[in-house]
Amino acid sequence: MALKKKRDSSRRLRHQSRVRLCVSRSLKHISAQVIDDRQSRTIASASSCEPEIAAEKRKKTEVAAAVGSLVGKRAIEKGVVEVVFDRHGFKYHGRVKALAEAARTSGLKF
Repeated sequence: MALKKKRDSSRRLRHQSRVRLCVSRSLKHISAQVIDDRQSRTIASASSCEPEIAAEKRKKTEVAAAVGSLVGKRAIEKGVVEVVFDRHGFKYHGRVKALAEAARTSGLKF
């Protein structure tokens, strides 16, 4: 019980500290949002369902990298440079890792 309270409090603190890059993954698709929890609004988002990404036939990790670079570019256009990476409990492996590395190469710092 104490571990759960500590985990929840540290998660809340992480959400309030900076803008976060939130990743959601399903078996087919992946999406990412840059969220400002202080103002309760989404700054930038990208998904594998968007026509410019879904037009080409690629592997899932390549699609995740394309989503990461796109959300990074959109966030930088809005003036966001530093974010906290929120992977929603997914392991930092495979598609989540590819998305994070692509967001870093597009200019986001986390």
